[in-house]
Amino acid sequence: MSLLSTVDTGLIEHLRSAVDEVGARASDRLAAAHDASHYLLTPQAVVKPRTRGEIAALFAASRKSGVPLTFRSGGTSLSGQSVSDAVLVDTRRHFRDIDVVDDGARVRCGPGAVVRAVNARLLRHGRKLGPDPASEVACTIGGVVANNSSGMACGIEVNTYRTLDSAVLVLPSGTVLDTSAPDADERLQAAEPDLHAGLRELREQIRADAEAVERIIQLHAIKNTMGYGLNSFLDHDDPVRILEHLVIGSEGTLAFVAEATFRTVPLLAHASTGLLVFDDLPTATSVLPDIIATGAATVELLDATSLRVAQRDEKCPEEIRNLDVDSHCALLVEFQEETEDDLETAVTRALPVFKEFRLSRPAELTTDPRRRTALWHTRKGLFTAVAGNRASGTAALLEDIAVPVDRLGETCTALSELFDEYGYSDAVIFGHAKDGNIHFMITEEFGSGTGGDADFDLGRYEAFTEAMVDLVLSRGGTLKAEHGTGRIMAPFVRRQVGDELYSVMKRVKELVDPQSLLNPGVLLSDDPRAHLRDLKTTPTTEEEVDRCVECGYCEPVCPSRDLTLTPRERIVLRREMARAEAAGDEELTRTLRAEYDYDGIDTCAVDGMCQTACPVFINTGDLVRRLRRENTNRVEEAGWNAAAKSWGLVSSAGAVALSSAKAMPTKLSAAATGIGRSLLGEETVPSYTEDLPAGGAKRVAVSAPDPDVVWFSSCTNTMFGPEEGGSGDGVAGAFRRLCERAGISLRTPRGIPSLCCGTPWKSKGMAEGSATMQKYVRRELWEATDGGRLAVVCDASSCTEGLRVLLGDVTGETEVTGAAGETAASDASEDFEIIDAVAFAKQTLLPALQDRGMLPADVRLPSITLHPTCSSTQLGINEDLTALAGSIADEVNVPDSWGCCAFAGDRGMLHPELTASATKDEAVEVETIDAALHASTNRTCEIGMTRTTGKPYRHILEALDDLVGQSRQ
Repeated sequence: MSLLSTVDTGLIEHLRSAVDEVGARASDRLAAAHDASHYLLTPQAVVKPRTRGEIAALFAASRKSGVPLTFRSGGTSLSGQSVSDAVLVDTRRHFRDIDVVDDGARVRCGPGAVVRAVNARLLRHGRKLGPDPASEVACTIGGVVANNSSGMACGIEVNTYRTLDSAVLVLPSGTVLDTSAPDADERLQAAEPDLHAGLRELREQIRADAEAVERIIQLHAIKNTMGYGLNSFLDHDDPVRILEHLVIGSEGTLAFVAEATFRTVPLLAHASTGLLVFDDLPTATSVLPDIIATGAATVELLDATSLRVAQRDEKCPEEIRNLDVDSHCALLVEFQEETEDDLETAVTRALPVFKEFRLSRPAELTTDPRRRTALWHTRKGLFTAVAGNRASGTAALLEDIAVPVDRLGETCTALSELFDEYGYSDAVIFGHAKDGNIHFMITEEFGSGTGGDADFDLGRYEAFTEAMVDLVLSRGGTLKAEHGTGRIMAPFVRRQVGDELYSVMKRVKELVDPQSLLNPGVLLSDDPRAHLRDLKTTPTTEEEVDRCVECGYCEPVCPSRDLTLTPRERIVLRREMARAEAAGDEELTRTLRAEYDYDGIDTCAVDGMCQTACPVFINTGDLVRRLRRENTNRVEEAGWNAAAKSWGLVSSAGAVALSSAKAMPTKLSAAATGIGRSLLGEETVPSYTEDLPAGGAKRVAVSAPDPDVVWFSSCTNTMFGPEEGGSGDGVAGAFRRLCERAGISLRTPRGIPSLCCGTPWKSKGMAEGSATMQKYVRRELWEATDGGRLAVVCDASSCTEGLRVLLGDVTGETEVTGAAGETAASDASEDFEIIDAVAFAKQTLLPALQDRGMLPADVRLPSITLHPTCSSTQLGINEDLTALAGSIADEVNVPDSWGCCAFAGDRGMLHPELTASATKDEAVEVETIDAALHASTNRTCEIGMTRTTGKPYRHILEALDDLVGQSRQ
């Protein structure tokens, strides 16, 4: 049966009576079917409620229809707790509020708020959340509460359970309960008398049983997220507090957490980090008690396979890259203190202890932020990096267990023996050694993707799981330490906690959710084979798709995430197309391809921001560009190739068209482009809007006798004139004047009016035009730079990035004709040094101007609000941008919610809705900031931000030029 024939139209209408946003298309359902786990269930519908009222109405619809609900926020869950074949409730879009209160002592969050975003808000207060999961870049507050998240440093002392201050809960009955209210317990009793009484009875039952009390204390003496947190009945007296803490770790099976307030912890400003390398894993784990005794905040274990995988990462720190890994094991150790003196004392105390260990190389700790960041980048991205290197078509299964620290070494050894016994030769072990909590990952091939559960043999996986469960429980451990019970360990909860406590857990579920409408099959299951059902298959498709582990790290930075698809969803839909095609479902294949054109291709900004967050460095934009190339026809290709050959005329014509449109009534210009879009298509004709500027001036060639650098001015300065109220020649004029005043001489390529960085062709998938422009640019720059001797400075960050990509596209030996007509052999990736004007200004212009007294300390702006761009992020110049702004303004603001504006050259004119969606959160934040000037690094991004905020954005160099000009008056 095709997926298209399984939609229950009656259910959809029922849901739409409760919630405005209901997704029932094949793409909606299949894109949401995937999370980071190895389970796959296709929901009947995906709903995106906006308010608590809609949640309550959704509960009512669920009770009436009998169709269960499953909540999802980040989708980083690894144990199958956020997939459903019923109704999936996505809380990411409309529950992202973050409110810092009590000067940072507490923070109130919506369930869709990402942990990293919350910590960014707390940073200025010197505070942070207690839970510190490695997936902070993508995991959300809803998931943190649902899974009782802990992490690398928090242990069980400041995890979610210990730091949740209060919550707003929506119960399955529809009751909305704010646990922060002074009379919250009385309100619970009035609204839910049976629930209140039942919790009180269970409290007394447990406390009267000494054996049960002892067992609960034992279970929660280490990290433990198996089943419900029955320690709630021991730690709290009032039923409302018991319920509040039962919800923590309940994985969406008891209530919807509409809001969570946390007590924050101090952000220890001083840290020292080091990698202790041992010859093998037993040696490393044998010294754990000694390391813990030094007061180390974190002790993270990386086994030999982890180290080898980490070495493939281009960002791998030298401490790991230089290892000749055999059976080595490393412990990543960090000390954190409030003051520099305290840190020095801690390190001084620890180093002599470390020197007594049998290390493969001397112990070293560093406070260097770059080296520390590199080490933590490796650790935090380890699961996805390891999983991304698995064989195509296999699934990555990550388990996490905890045992008493003194039994960790023997547990790891026994696990390794199990890997060998069952043929998991690529298995890895890593994790939070300080807490006796390790993660291990195996890869398994769950069939071809077309035959369901019967398509593969589960014998090996089933037998391994049983052996692993016995191994961990026999050592006093827990089968789930922080990833949640989910579907994968639900059948084993009874075995871990015993029959009596298991019956208490079932009673809790019955009391709160008597119809079992919230996330059935998760956390508790009496089906001994539940963990073997609905396993995800991974059909082979494209290279980018095959590497993806569906972790969702890319989603928070994607500009189209609230409009159409995220990078993860673009990738999983490619998998679903392959699956449908392999199954012979032609109707579904056609439907998915048709829906993908707009959702997956047209509204992708191809900005590469996804790659900055992806642990395996997938740039989904590369996939989309290739798909665009496949969709182009010969006429389009020829037209864009012709444009590359006459780019000077084309860019000037674009400027004239914009100036003409600006001179005419807006309605007339908009109507004209509207007609063109309807006739030729929205992907061909840009939409004219009143906020677009007039055209700019043609680029001019300059040639100093003995130039210091080559200036590559962006063609966007020709197409789009400067912002009204700014200097008439925009960033090009500003850069030229600043260089002149700093005593820096310039040369441009002789054919500069006809040159481009190649981004328009690459982003549209026009290969021939890209190759043509590449040839012209290489030839001109070879001459202008004296064969690569001079650096090239570009005055638009997207073009700087574009030039680097364009000139690095060709590899190997390429013939380039030089100025004198000679032929020179060159490696395209090493010929030219391309520098962005912002970095050049920070490193070269600013010191020269200050030395010449052209930027006095009393000539400053009161404040600047910055918009970093996707390209400035890719280039790594955001720190230069902030520093440059700080040199000319007393206060520099970078909105916490900033992200790619998705204007993307002309994408913001082809699809204005994309830019509107991408910038809406940042626009709201910018409105609250009182700034004298708004600045960025790229003309088209400035247009996009001006459009969405109503504030005139200019290039940061224009602001610098203005102040230098004022100082000379």
